[in-house]
Amino acid sequence: MSLIVFPAIDLKGGQVVRLAEGDMNRATVYGDNPAAQALLFAEAGAQHLHVVDLDGSFAGHAVNAEAVEAIVEAFPGHVQLGGGIRNREAVERWFDLGVSRIVIGTAALKDPDFVKAAARDFPGGIVVAVDARDGFVATDGWAEKSDMPVVDLARRFEDAGVASLLFTDVGRDGLLKGCNIDATVDLARATNIPVIASGGVAGIADIRILSLHADEGIEGVITGRALYDGRLDLKTALAVAQAAA
Repeated sequence: MSLIVFPAIDLKGGQVVRLAEGDMNRATVYGDNPAAQALLFAEAGAQHLHVVDLDGSFAGHAVNAEAVEAIVEAFPGHVQLGGGIRNREAVERWFDLGVSRIVIGTAALKDPDFVKAAARDFPGGIVVAVDARDGFVATDGWAEKSDMPVVDLARRFEDAGVASLLFTDVGRDGLLKGCNIDATVDLARATNIPVIASGGVAGIADIRILSLHADEGIEGVITGRALYDGRLDLKTALAVAQAAA
């Protein structure tokens, strides 16, 4: 099974940005046409896209809905969306608009029954975001750190039917320090749910190493800043991921 490479489009004020360590005050703007960026990724061969409504993560509801809808309309592949999706109405709305998978973070900690019900009713459609700061779950746009260990949150959903766990080391996100591969693989080994790696991808070496662990439960990897800064070529990343299968 080959590693899925998810190019990331993070939205703030309708623009394509990347944050450093999830800090909204440390945003770098990479463009003002999210749909055009999605098309560029598609032209490079991407079949999956990871989109985050950053403003929505803090507001608790969709803020960049117009931009997300434009991305879904433009991108021919599968769009995975996160950011402020915390109730059933929001989940149903995005699936109706063509989103393939919904990423739920804060609500997974605060309202697990809602997440389990959504996973049951939308098979293969719900991804639980396991955002880690110093080994504990971060919530509310990463602004808060809970007292729940990452592995405990993951195991809470083992029999719930969630499609994947999206594991992000917040302390590395957007800093190009390299993905926290050890922690990602440890999580995959500790649970029976596939894991998507996120946070800190610095270049092709991260893709290559993660690909070698695909058979241990690493389903995919999300990369943003490395692509935008030219440190990682998407076509090369996709080829490396495919070759390791």
